[in-house]
Amino acid sequence: MMIRFAFLPLLLALNFSMCKKQQAVTEKSQPAGNAAPATSAATAAPVVAATPKIKKPVVDQTAQVLIFCYHRLVDKIRYPGTEITPAAFEAQMKELKDKGITVISMQDLLAWKRGEKNIPPRSAVITFDDGWKSQYEVAWPILKKYGYPVTLFIYTEGVRGGSLGGGEAITWEQLADMRDNGVDIQAHSATHQDLREGHAITVIEPGGKRSRKKLTGADYEKWIHNEVVGCKELLEQRLGIKVNCFAVPFGNYNEHVKELARNAGYEAMFTVYGQPITFTSPLDAIGRYAIEANKPKVFADAVGMIGAPSGAGGTAVAEVGAKDLTTQPADGDTVRTATPLIKANLSSIGQIEPGSVQMRVSGLGLVPANFDPKTGMVSYQVPQKLRDKTCTVIVSAKSEGKRVETHWTFGLEEATAASSPASAAKK
Repeated sequence: MMIRFAFLPLLLALNFSMCKKQQAVTEKSQPAGNAAPATSAATAAPVVAATPKIKKPVVDQTAQVLIFCYHRLVDKIRYPGTEITPAAFEAQMKELKDKGITVISMQDLLAWKRGEKNIPPRSAVITFDDGWKSQYEVAWPILKKYGYPVTLFIYTEGVRGGSLGGGEAITWEQLADMRDNGVDIQAHSATHQDLREGHAITVIEPGGKRSRKKLTGADYEKWIHNEVVGCKELLEQRLGIKVNCFAVPFGNYNEHVKELARNAGYEAMFTVYGQPITFTSPLDAIGRYAIEANKPKVFADAVGMIGAPSGAGGTAVAEVGAKDLTTQPADGDTVRTATPLIKANLSSIGQIEPGSVQMRVSGLGLVPANFDPKTGMVSYQVPQKLRDKTCTVIVSAKSEGKRVETHWTFGLEEATAASSPASAAKK
């Protein structure tokens, strides 16, 4: 034991001597003028690379987009309010190309609105409503010929096999084929009816019996939930897709319908009777141009409204919310006369150039509205009955050299709309 302890000081001295030699070798190996590192490699602080910031693209906020709404393509027109011929449709698709208007997808439009993606300065989106088989058999081949994307707004009971889906309806298999080839499929309610509470609707009872009712209270809330939320869930389950757009049947909606749609996860809501969509257009009331055989000028007027190509000096448009202009009728309201007085107070916009004020009314086009520079009020008394169940008004003007525009939509109780097969079985 004494011998073992006697060696201990000798071992410690030898170990200390070896460490000093190692330190000397290390110092010799350092380049001249450099000190040895304070810490070993094992204990050195890790070097963390800076994470590059992802920059959003600078989008063209002066771009404009036309959204077209089609229904059914047939050679022989029976319902001019929802049908056009294949030849007329193809001619319109060619005209977009010839006039330098780029057809973009619905999702690209929404990405632009979010500031995430740029789009050409003059763009268009093609949509089809309801779910007719001619959309698969006739329209889709034409769209593929031009390389155009398309969005289908489907009401689920109108698909083949549903309570309203007859022999002219599109099938789930056809929808799946289009989905697999890049077609965007979105929601258009369950049964394609007026979604506002208190309006008469067709209720399908167990066993297929149908009756007309005005639902209120809890009965209405159950029904509207299926129309707005149930149709979205069914499309997502049957097709394995994400649905983020909702086209309101007939363009009839109110704040309650908007709230239900927002809570259901819809990013955008679409109506009819369109206007050029700008970067600031509200996402809960995006207007589309409904293309119908009995209104041949709608397409031409829409193309004319989008302005000149950017190289020729396109004009930027500032969108103004209708609620800020105290419009009459108010956006989303329903009036009891088919010859309403239409008004908007432009005084909050600033100094208006009197000769620049224009008003357009869906179904009538440009109307001779009166503008009072003192009060800033623009008004127009509709002299003849409006035919449709909804009316969209577009007012534009120049203020301090810039073009400003507002639009709003209201319903008409007494309007006699042309009959449409959209909410009936697709026979």
